[in-house]
Amino acid sequence: QVQLVESGGGLVQPGGSLRLSCAASGRFFSINTMGWYRQAPGKQRELVATITSGGSTNYAGSVKGRFDISRDNAKNTVYLQMNSPNPEDTAVYYCNAAVVLRALGIRRESDYWGQGTQVTVSS
Repeated sequence: QVQLVESGGGLVQPGGSLRLSCAASGRFFSINTMGWYRQAPGKQRELVATITSGGSTNYAGSVKGRFDISRDNAKNTVYLQMNSPNPEDTAVYYCNAAVVLRALGIRRESDYWGQGTQVTVSS
């Protein structure tokens, strides 16, 4: 079984900074793309940022230039550095990973989600 465990959420003031972490554990062959998504009350879940195993990144327009996604492949961990957040960034942030499992010599990619961590931006 694969688990994604997020940490680092909480209350942050506008203009401050916060770092989220998400560590994958369990039995798997490798991890392809990892990413962060968020869901604000009454809104649909939306993409924040993704990063491939090779380090290529993709950001939502609303966070580009303020947030930074990175990963440590040796630790199976993805990070989200949130700089200069504003109240509109308040949401539950979810980690996502495209995990490659191997059974009977066959590799198969499956999508996994973390349990979510609350980020509140307020003074």
